[in-house]
Amino acid sequence: MSTPLADTTNPDLGLLYAVNGLAKSSPPWLDHLVSWIGEYGILIGLAMLGLVGWLQARRRPDAPVAIAGLLWVPLSVAVAELANLPIAAIVNRPRPFVDHSGLLVLVDGKAGTHSFVSDHSTMTMGVAVSLFLVNRRLGWIAGGLALLQGFCRMFMGVHYPTDVIGGYALATAVVLLLAPIAMAVLVPLCHALTRTAVAPLIRAPERGGAPRGGRRGRERGAVRPDEQPPESDLAA
Repeated sequence: MSTPLADTTNPDLGLLYAVNGLAKSSPPWLDHLVSWIGEYGILIGLAMLGLVGWLQARRRPDAPVAIAGLLWVPLSVAVAELANLPIAAIVNRPRPFVDHSGLLVLVDGKAGTHSFVSDHSTMTMGVAVSLFLVNRRLGWIAGGLALLQGFCRMFMGVHYPTDVIGGYALATAVVLLLAPIAMAVLVPLCHALTRTAVAPLIRAPERGGAPRGGRRGRERGAVRPDEQPPESDLAA
């Protein structure tokens, strides 16, 4: 038996019907497109943003710190998804189409799974917030994609608006609350990796081939990675 949270308030259910109603009046090709975007496309787009962020972070003066911030992006998403497991089990909210007729469901295989909180919304907002801490421009773009993700999940008829909002809140809390602990571990790790064979993954080599901060850099008075002052703001 579902919990009282399954008995949605009128604004929650009304907004779902309004957004999902757009799918009923849309041509089939648009429904298929939104379904693909909401299920896979936005996640692929966020992965591409992460790749761009990595390419840019390697060339920053504080490259090890920036790369550490980027490593926190997938790690924070994983932690948020793990945190969602007990939340979903305790709330035990069924998908909206289980309790309410008249919804057009655009994706199969969701029956029998939990609705609160939205996994897709959690993942996308987790990426957006953690990426914003490293690169504000990319973070704003990711935030727009996260908002689009929430709209798509309601358009597809598989989540209530409060499922989406809950995912956003969970991801934001995990990213911001645990970021100091994560960076305390990841920053020294990335500094250590600059002295190993994987250094090019952390700091981009200079055009002449020598890693930044190497002998050529020191001859010009460059600061070694382990001597750089701590960054109070990772965002570019």
